[in-house]
Amino acid sequence: MVSFVNIPHGNSHPLGATCYPEGVNFSIFSKNARQIDLLLFANEEDEVPTEVIKLDPRKNRTFYYWHIFLPGIKHGQLYGYRVFGPKNPTPGDIFDENKLLIDPYARALGGYKIYSRQAAKNPGNNYGKALKSIVVDPYQFDWENDTPIQRPYSTTIIYEMHVGGFTKNENSGIEKSKRGTYLGLIEKIPYLKTLGITAVELMPIQFFDEQDAQPGNKNYWGYSQIAFFAPHAGYGSNENAVEIANEFREMVKAFHKAGIEVILDVVFNHTAEGRIDGPILSFRALENKAYYILNNEKSDYLDYSGCGNTLNANHSIVKRMIMDCLRSWVTEYHIDGFRFDLASVLSRDEFGEPLKNPPVLWEIESDPVLAGTKIIAEAWDAAGLYQVGSFIGDRWAEWNGKYRDHVRRFIKGDKGMVSKFASKIMASPDVYNDPNREPNRSIHFVSCHDGFTLNDLVSYNIKHNEDNLENSRDGSDVNYSWNCGVEGATKDPYINALRLRQIKNFLTLTFFSQGTPMLLMGDEVRRTQNGNNNAYCQDNEVSWFDWELVNKNERLLEFVKGLISFTQGLEIFKIEDLLASFEDIEEPHITWHGIELNKPDWSENSQSLAFTLLHPQAGEIVHVMVNAFWKSLKFQIPQLKEKKWYKVVDTAEEAPNDFTEVGKGKKIDKRLLTINDRSIIVLMAV
Repeated sequence: MVSFVNIPHGNSHPLGATCYPEGVNFSIFSKNARQIDLLLFANEEDEVPTEVIKLDPRKNRTFYYWHIFLPGIKHGQLYGYRVFGPKNPTPGDIFDENKLLIDPYARALGGYKIYSRQAAKNPGNNYGKALKSIVVDPYQFDWENDTPIQRPYSTTIIYEMHVGGFTKNENSGIEKSKRGTYLGLIEKIPYLKTLGITAVELMPIQFFDEQDAQPGNKNYWGYSQIAFFAPHAGYGSNENAVEIANEFREMVKAFHKAGIEVILDVVFNHTAEGRIDGPILSFRALENKAYYILNNEKSDYLDYSGCGNTLNANHSIVKRMIMDCLRSWVTEYHIDGFRFDLASVLSRDEFGEPLKNPPVLWEIESDPVLAGTKIIAEAWDAAGLYQVGSFIGDRWAEWNGKYRDHVRRFIKGDKGMVSKFASKIMASPDVYNDPNREPNRSIHFVSCHDGFTLNDLVSYNIKHNEDNLENSRDGSDVNYSWNCGVEGATKDPYINALRLRQIKNFLTLTFFSQGTPMLLMGDEVRRTQNGNNNAYCQDNEVSWFDWELVNKNERLLEFVKGLISFTQGLEIFKIEDLLASFEDIEEPHITWHGIELNKPDWSENSQSLAFTLLHPQAGEIVHVMVNAFWKSLKFQIPQLKEKKWYKVVDTAEEAPNDFTEVGKGKKIDKRLLTINDRSIIVLMAV
């Protein structure tokens, strides 16, 4: 047993538990605490600490930082904090010395198997059912000279995926101990590589509260963070939290060896502590008034996240924590980029008002440690703030939600969409009106985790979220979907053929649009959630990747592989400037047509459009014809002087004729080409 007599006072910096050869320095922030105890534990399930070290406010406090150095403590030590302070919630102070608190800077958490969210809500001591922080030395790992990839957006194909759901299914072919884990994901890297993916965007892996859901369900998606610096233990193949962190590193290293970047979906807009009656886990009992945005009476939280509370991101302490966290993921885990969930929340001040120049967002943009990373904003929040096209900064990319909506509506057949649809094809200049903005910072997609899968987009008119046990109040009611005539699964061959054609239409447009394309996990093989458009709590076959679909829908998978390989092989899709929309120039450009050449129909009732992409220096000419009308149409074809047109894509054709390699498809020597109803044809000049 280590003797803690005449121990050093420690230092206020760095925050968290920091390993040194002689021991560990502990430091934590709390402005209004009257007393803080550091508790050490031998085992995760222990109700009684092995040591209680009382921090002397006169010796172990510098300004608002409480700190101590403990000699002999090493990597792997379990610990937590007991904080004494005012208990009256009216002025915003919520202290409870009966609760074991997580260190906000903890690099790992123990107690994943015995943790109880309810015990953190109930009065009294919860030590035996609490998550415990773990001292971690992040440099006890051999990276083998690995570094982040720093791939440009112009050559990036993003695959949004769930770490657990990708391999949890029994038919994944992964051994049972590795299903749903970081290590299991490594074994599926060849699948992603063959598909053509260059970056995976992982749904939240920051340690989250799986119990933050309706009774009987589980928080599967992970948007309920407890410890921002720690990898989620639920994706580990063993019960040792420190080893789980290294499994995560092994996964990142394996992706990098395959040339695939790792982007994390990070959640800094709220925490798992939820509403005012939620559990006491960390922040609210350390310094509630600093970490959260409160109402004027300081008696409740303002909720801009839709999850019960809102982090006060532009408070100096919280901003520092966010920056330290992002830097740690880059330096300690070699992460390539971040997608910021509900990023518009980070633009709000301590009163919830949007700031013109939010300090935390500008600091993320300008930080030198993050300079080589991708930073992607979900540029809206749950309270109506929508900043797609107006998000701050010069470096931020954005999820282009308007692309999703306008492409869905045009292909569905809605009127008045042709002009908006055309803009989305060329990186949305109607949304991003800065002429100097790199067009590839528009991350465009038709489906993502939040909403219908691509299969369900063409199979359901309304959401079917009954299994979420929230009386279908959850999930968006606005989906711009069309079931093609029957709600849900059907044996009608006509409807099934139409649905497949619409799926191929959406996929074709995703990869033939300027910008950075993103594909949702499983859309390439028609993964379904049975009409559930908010499957956040469905940790089951509803959400998991069904690997039988890889064989069942092999032809669609080959179609997607072909689209990615073809577009990524062309220079026209790698340019970093907006395509000009006029001719007689020597630079890459786009020319618009209707069913007649150079006569696009921009009218309210137009449901067809064609465009020609030209890259003079590379000698590339691509012609795309889109018919969203319910009848076939004849399109005029541009005439070539030296080359011939060859069909590459025809979404109305059955495989393998729906995609053909360049020069191997049907030669087109007609002046008019019939495009079937609700279908797309792509020609390449050879």
